[in-house]
Amino acid sequence: MKIALSLIASLCILINISAQEAGWQLNKADKSGSVGISAHSIYSDLLKGKASTTVVVAVIDSGVDIEHEDLKDNVWVNVDEIPDNGKDDDMNGYVDDVYGWNFIGGPDGDVNDETLEVTRLYAKYKYKYENADRNKLSKSDKKEYDLYIRCKEEVESKRAQAIERKKQYQDTKENYGKALDRIAQILGDKPANLASLQEIDGSESAEIEMGKNIVLDRIAQGDTLVNIQELKADLLSRVQGGIDYFSGQADFMYNPDFDSRSIVGDNYNDQTEKYYGNNRVEGPDAFHGTHVAGIIGAVRNNGIGMDGVAENVKLMSVRTVPNGDERDKDVANAIRYAVDNGASIINMSFGKGYSWNEKIVEDAIKHAEKNDVLLVHAAGNSSQDNDSTDNFPNDNYKKKRFLGIFKPKDKTFNNWLEIGALNYKNGEELSAPFSNYGEKNVDLFAPGMQIYSTIPDDKYDNAQGTSMAAPVVAGVAAVLRSYFPTLSAVQVKHILMSTVTKMDNKVILPGTKDEMVPFSKLSVTGGVVNAEAAVKLAKITKGKKKMNSKGKGRA
Repeated sequence: MKIALSLIASLCILINISAQEAGWQLNKADKSGSVGISAHSIYSDLLKGKASTTVVVAVIDSGVDIEHEDLKDNVWVNVDEIPDNGKDDDMNGYVDDVYGWNFIGGPDGDVNDETLEVTRLYAKYKYKYENADRNKLSKSDKKEYDLYIRCKEEVESKRAQAIERKKQYQDTKENYGKALDRIAQILGDKPANLASLQEIDGSESAEIEMGKNIVLDRIAQGDTLVNIQELKADLLSRVQGGIDYFSGQADFMYNPDFDSRSIVGDNYNDQTEKYYGNNRVEGPDAFHGTHVAGIIGAVRNNGIGMDGVAENVKLMSVRTVPNGDERDKDVANAIRYAVDNGASIINMSFGKGYSWNEKIVEDAIKHAEKNDVLLVHAAGNSSQDNDSTDNFPNDNYKKKRFLGIFKPKDKTFNNWLEIGALNYKNGEELSAPFSNYGEKNVDLFAPGMQIYSTIPDDKYDNAQGTSMAAPVVAGVAAVLRSYFPTLSAVQVKHILMSTVTKMDNKVILPGTKDEMVPFSKLSVTGGVVNAEAAVKLAKITKGKKKMNSKGKGRA
């Protein structure tokens, strides 16, 4: 009964939240209401009559529905590539990359389900350390052994929990079905309203009592019930979502025997390999990437769907993120592909707690930095302090010292922005309860809860996460680089960080129920991105970027 009732409560919360005003993230920064980014006035006032240049924003993600009604006019096209001729016309190493590239696909299919990095590391070291005696190991091997033990404990624990939770949801689904069938049988032709439910005595039957409580709870939410069977179908589909979620964890994410890489067909041991994948930039599940793309650059003022933040923008899809953890090799290649094909901004709404090859990602970020490309990264949704807990990739890197010896991480990339998620509620609930934070390692916050945006097949829906907050910032960055093209990536970062809406109130620390902290302590800036203020500062800032025609494949 506890599982059933707690699940009912969570579903009711979802129903309430979904009614939040669509597009709240673009509204005025109102300290008495939702704290938006003040984007509405920039086009009608500050930028009115000002010329803009097209800016390419790469979306490194799960894939993008490039035919979506509200995105297709803003999709990046590689004009140097002839579609579907089976040739690498622009000689960039990727055949028919007309709309971007897919680094997690191969000739015969695309990766969807994937393991987590902690699982891959566990499997990597298992053969070496499964029966090892730590006392007999070298210093370097002891470090690997300790990592192996940490990964082993996490993977085995989480997989066991997932298997148990899957069984609980399966039992709940069965119990819900039986309970609601009993209520339907008892009601017969009577309407499923409060009066009819109060006539039902469930005191001697747990099954009847459960069914009665389910229906009463839905009525309390203000729902008008047509019949019990419709309620049953809706509720069981939601419970099935829980079954699918924990099945994914048990069967794929925490399963050390699962290997998706054969689909790609690359030599995974060669971490420097670049030319693999395919040109299917949507992939089997493009919900996440399509949602992110819409937040950045859904066509504005076209009378359909919703408006993106940026206006004169082209969206490049670089598919890299599966249903599981992305791989460092793919992330590094995705960044390089985006940079080399003309992206000025890269949105990266992904992250993980472990890294397989941090160095190759750092080298790719340096490549972006050298080429004046701004990277915007989601801080993560684990309610953790990124100052004390690993979250990859990030803007820290090792600085090489004398004789090639690496000093502990002591440098940061100048072209990187780390973004936390803001709630649509103000006051003590201002920070999204799931958002990661960090006074040193999270730069600023942006709206990230119940964000309405594009999803595949010409549809729209709400989603939440720092994954939604990052593209809000990427969109504002695109506005600045479009209307003020001489601004460098470093200047854009500085402008965005120095023009935030400062919030001085105390908020509930993410991950806790009632621990209060100053919002200013959750990020470097202590504020929320503000498009209006950013444009005002950009207008009086002298750009440092030299204009040229560098970059092929620009739309």
